[in-house]
Amino acid sequence: MRKTTLFSLPLLSFLLIGFTGCEHRPDADNTARNPGNLTAGDQSETEADREITANIRKAVVADDSLSVNAQNVKVITINGVVTLRGPVKSEKEKMGIETKAKEVAGVKSVANLIEIEANQ
Repeated sequence: MRKTTLFSLPLLSFLLIGFTGCEHRPDADNTARNPGNLTAGDQSETEADREITANIRKAVVADDSLSVNAQNVKVITINGVVTLRGPVKSEKEKMGIETKAKEVAGVKSVANLIEIEANQ
């Protein structure tokens, strides 16, 4: 008399090998592309630095002439030193955001690491 099984041996082998061969893959992260550069996680938590970042963000978002990417650049402030990162459509947008950042009270200097998109 033959016993009925839920899985055949080849199927069971495939499932075991498939599941044990799976490895945990970390979330996509492109920060390794720019080692040593600041990311949003490096933002200072001092009141003055948070205020500088917020004021730059307000000035950038309020400018309707900027592309969506330009309005979403990363602004990181540490001890009054601002770092700008992210893609924009043109040199004009890149320099316009830098100018806005420099006009905010409390900014000591600006590191403009904004990149211009290759495909426009």
